[in-house]
Amino acid sequence: MLPLHPRTRNVLASSGLKLDVHVIDPVGYLEMIWLLDHAGLVLTDSGGVQKEAFFFGKACVTMRDQTEWVELVETGVNELVGADTGAIEQAVKKHYGRTVEDKTQMYGGGRAAERIVEILE
Repeated sequence: MLPLHPRTRNVLASSGLKLDVHVIDPVGYLEMIWLLDHAGLVLTDSGGVQKEAFFFGKACVTMRDQTEWVELVETGVNELVGADTGAIEQAVKKHYGRTVEDKTQMYGGGRAAERIVEILE
């Protein structure tokens, strides 16, 4: 499913492009979390979604040339492909259905709050 902003839909329609995916209206936060949790792969151009995908154990293909989350790229859980159609297709084939694990506990391994309290005590 692809939550798509109405302006983006209009640009696609006016250019004659048709997507071979199920397009839905934009969703709220809780619906987006549900979609991430149930996705086989996340494709995005959003910085926040890259990290959220990681927290749900999903591989991510980022359609940008750079990211603020370089550690996700360095550990192989996120792949930058820019706007190159061939690179996007290759990355989808490579990563679809792949789950990722936080083996290095990059962001505290879900225990960041506990560690902060321990340090403060």
